[in-house]
Parts: sequence; C-alpha cells; structure tokens
Amino acid sequence: MTSSLPKSLISQLTPSQDLPNLENGDRLTRPEFERRYQAMPEIRKAELIEGVVYMASPLRFKPHAEPHANLIGWLWTYKIATPQVLIGIEPTVRLDIDNEPQPDGVLLISQESGGNSTLSADGYLEGAPELVVEIAASSAAIDLGDKKRSYRRNGAQEYIVWQVFEPKIDWFSLQDGDYISLIPNEEGIICSQVFPGLWLDLNAMLQGDMQRVLAILQGGINSIEHQEFVQKLVEKKQN
Repeated sequence: MTSSLPKSLISQLTPSQDLPNLENGDRLTRPEFERRYQAMPEIRKAELIEGVVYMASPLRFKPHAEPHANLIGWLWTYKIATPQVLIGIEPTVRLDIDNEPQPDGVLLISQESGGNSTLSADGYLEGAPELVVEIAASSAAIDLGDKKRSYRRNGAQEYIVWQVFEPKIDWFSLQDGDYISLIPNEEGIICSQVFPGLWLDLNAMLQGDMQRVLAILQGGINSIEHQEFVQKLVEKKQN
C-alpha cells in the first residue's frame, strides 16, 4: 500500500494524536486499519482479513519471489493481447469494512467494459477484481481460509492459489456463490471461465518451464474464444 490516503482520513490525523502501532493480530475496521498503516510508513505490507491484521514476513526467493514473477509474467502476456483487461501487482483492494488485502496479483476488466472493481478517488481498487492470485508459502492457511472466504463473499470470480511447498496450484471458480475447483483437461491445461484464452499448463508452471507456459497461453490467445471476448470488451467500451 502506498502512503497516500483520502483527505477525509488524513484530516483526522493531527500531531496531538498518538495512534497505536499497527500490530499483527490487531482486530480493526478498515478505516482504523488505514489510519494506523498510514502512520507507519516503514511497514512494507499489511493486510486486513476478516477484521484481523496480518503483516508479511520477509519474502524468500524460491518460495515466493520466483513463482510470483512467473505468474505475473503469464498474466501480463495475456493482458497485452487483451484490450480493456488490466493487471496489478500487490494492489491494495478495499473489499468491505473488514477486508483490505494486498493480493500478489490481480487481473481485471476495466470499468468501461463492465468490470466489477473501480478506482477510488485516491487511486485504490474498490470491489473484487475478476481474478485474484496468491503465492501461498507460510500464508497457505490464511490464503485458503479466511482470505478465500472474503474473496468469495465479495464476488471475486476466480481465485488462484499456488501452494509452493506442496507443490500445487488451485484455481477456483465462483459458481452459485461457492468456489469450485477447475479441473485440468487431458493435456493438463486449465482454461479460465472469465477470461477466454487464459490457458495454464499446470505442470509447466510448477516446473518453471515458462517457454511451455507461454506457448500454451499463446494458443489460448489465438483461439476464436479470445477473439470474440476482445470484440465484446471493445464494443462495451464504445457503447
């Protein structure tokens, strides 16, 4: 989260106020969480999940940074081939009064083309993006527990969790109010239900074979389904 906050919140901070430090495990509402977070710029990442504060530990390369980069590279490749689709890395997302996560990545449809989330006046995402991704190392219990429930309740259409110590990638699709695991086809490929053409070879991603990952993705981008999706997005923006 960056250091900027709405003027309505900043105005409530005066030199005479002594805000408590933001601590792991604090139980706060989102406005109070933002006030304390703003007052501690040395904190690099903190999240509010179901009213509880979680503060990130230092991130190691193999269990987090490398898989994170590979997932983002896959999503970015899809984004540049799909007008009106946006990507973000660790954005602050205001979901509701009890939840303000910073997911490892999001893929979303622009508001002009009918996307669910919007940008606030101070530049933060409000509402659930269409697709959320998390790298789950030490955070697996949270990512597959309270965080998953908060994304589901707020309408994130798809949720990807890479459990690096398993190793395993779960891809959930919101159907009838619940998350259902998407099943790979016979070739081991999962196809997004929200973003046509977003195809993932699970084994290749887990093994770090990004040439294979991007080759499969390119097949999705070249598909008729993706072409029709792009056309619909562009038409919605024009209307």
